[in-house]
Amino acid sequence: MSVRVPLAEDFVNGEVSFWYRPTGVPDPGPRLDGDVRADVVIVGAGLTGLWTAYYLKKARPSLDVVVLEQEFAGFGASGRNGGWLTGALAGSHERYARTHSEQAARALQRQMFATIDEVIAVCAEEGIDADIVKGGELTVARTTAQAARMRELVAYSRSIGLGEEDLREADPRAHVRVAGAVGALWTPHCARIQPAKLVRGLASVVRELGVRVYERTPVTEIVPHRAITPYGTAEAAHVIRATEGFTSQLKGQRRQWLPMNSSMIVTEPLPESFWEQAGWDGAELLGDLAHYYIYAQRTADGRIAFGGRGRPYLYGSRVDARGNTHDWTVEALWQLLTDFFPAAASSRIAHAWSGVLGVPRDWCSTVHVDPASGLGWAGGYTGHGVTTTNLAGRTLRDLILATPSELTALPWVGRKVRSWEPEPLRWMGVHSMYRLYRMADQRERSMTHTSALARLADLITGH
Repeated sequence: MSVRVPLAEDFVNGEVSFWYRPTGVPDPGPRLDGDVRADVVIVGAGLTGLWTAYYLKKARPSLDVVVLEQEFAGFGASGRNGGWLTGALAGSHERYARTHSEQAARALQRQMFATIDEVIAVCAEEGIDADIVKGGELTVARTTAQAARMRELVAYSRSIGLGEEDLREADPRAHVRVAGAVGALWTPHCARIQPAKLVRGLASVVRELGVRVYERTPVTEIVPHRAITPYGTAEAAHVIRATEGFTSQLKGQRRQWLPMNSSMIVTEPLPESFWEQAGWDGAELLGDLAHYYIYAQRTADGRIAFGGRGRPYLYGSRVDARGNTHDWTVEALWQLLTDFFPAAASSRIAHAWSGVLGVPRDWCSTVHVDPASGLGWAGGYTGHGVTTTNLAGRTLRDLILATPSELTALPWVGRKVRSWEPEPLRWMGVHSMYRLYRMADQRERSMTHTSALARLADLITGH
């Protein structure tokens, strides 16, 4: 590394994520051994697949539900994310309003807010201890340009019916005190979670409900009514793809959703004096209004988990499944963390890891079930999946059971978008976007408005 980054003596890079440090990375369960038939087959044992299985069994206990997972339940983004149970839309409110209506887009936003409480309630009911605290979210502006975007965001939120109780400007000194903050936004619609505890707890619950979960069983291809693996074929009336950032690894799906990398570091436990100085006395989630944005949480054991983009995309939609993080990414995240909190410079990094999230071409999530072929899917969460997976699971339940509801009427249901461009255009576009965003953030240090470079980046990729 060009700048010395202090690493703990037991520093770990990769090995899925820090969230598995307390328990160790789980050993995968039994794999599929021969052909199997079921009512519903779900490909992927992350939060989308597990929530779908959970709600199906709760609604109709007699259903035979099978989940197929290439590694172990919670191996992907569900066990690596930043632990944000956020009410933020997984896509642009304006786009949903444009393709449907303002009323439909507003209904989707309200469902996202309600889903936070739904997850909290299910965890309480099922005894899932995931360190959940609904402490809200603080988003800071650290330049004049970011502050201008902050005011525009508040004005837009008012225009679509969100009130002070949903989102408001806040005194940056009244919450978490970030160095250089010139403004802040506050919303109560966010909760902290421990990702591995949530997904592993949910996996245990669905098994107890009678769901058959086969791990170490990679699915190579999905066709109507069948999921094909090296160890046998799973047949069902419905086959649901719940593979998010790993979708590109399936036959015929390489350009469907782009696997976008995100990386995180976590510090050693910090002393109480640090938290007092930072004013971080609760479980608020912390983000910023930079284009190359960050996300952070105070963990239950008193660390800062701090994330952002590293190498955003690997050529050909490849996926580094083990979570190893490049030195320069660790360095960049550490420099950002200590820029936000100079007092944290006396600590050390305990763990670094990476994972992939799924990005559709229009950056809006989708959920769909085709009654004719029995094929369905949900995903493309663009980094907002912890909450959206639960809404997706309940929506897939209603679509599979052919039960019209307020969920099946939401504007993300049945949303179809074009595929990503072939290589090398895909690689060039994504890397150009993030290069432009980095340059825009640099320029905005001395600007009063959003850089034209950021608008160009949005135009290139349709962000």
